[in-house]
Amino acid sequence: MLLELRQLRIQPGQQLLLEEVSWQQFENILTELGEHRAARLSYSNGRLEIMVPLPEHEKAKEMIGDIVKILLEAQQIAFESLGSTTLKNERMTQAVEPDTCFYIQNQAAVIGKNRLDMSIDPPPDLAIEIDLTSRTQLDNYRILGVPELWRYRQQELQIHILQGGQYVESNSSSAFPGIPIIELVNRAIRQSQVSGRTQAIQVFRSWVRENL
Repeated sequence: MLLELRQLRIQPGQQLLLEEVSWQQFENILTELGEHRAARLSYSNGRLEIMVPLPEHEKAKEMIGDIVKILLEAQQIAFESLGSTTLKNERMTQAVEPDTCFYIQNQAAVIGKNRLDMSIDPPPDLAIEIDLTSRTQLDNYRILGVPELWRYRQQELQIHILQGGQYVESNSSSAFPGIPIIELVNRAIRQSQVSGRTQAIQVFRSWVRENL
């Protein structure tokens, strides 16, 4: 007897790993799960990971996403925020759903698009992953050519810049040169855990007004 995917229950913070999944099966799973779901998917060469994030994962994602938007808007930089849109390339047999992603230099190329095909569309300029329960596979993003990846794990932000086809960990962001992103993000999230999101964002906005 074959189980249908909707019969499976994955608890927050847990992962389901499926092997030998064809691209067509992966597409069928995407369709079956639908657009409005809590689960995040990652697919690479027949290996499919389905993960349901914890509530604290979502809080960190929202906080970092808000920080990016505030910085871009303060500098009057046009951007498109595509959230956890599925980034996929059938030819490369790769697909991944970041916690959130931003088109900055390439924002004009995705205006009005709800679905992306990485064999046609450019990758996002910045992808963000909250790694509280799973270890994000950097290869997904590397193969898809995402130039900058932020990973928030173990209470610290890590910045990975794509150089010569490989990710190199960096202390600074290509998207925000001259801005101490790691310090700002770490401080804002720590403060939000003590005094709440609203106060943490107010303090961050004050920093932006004084420094930008």
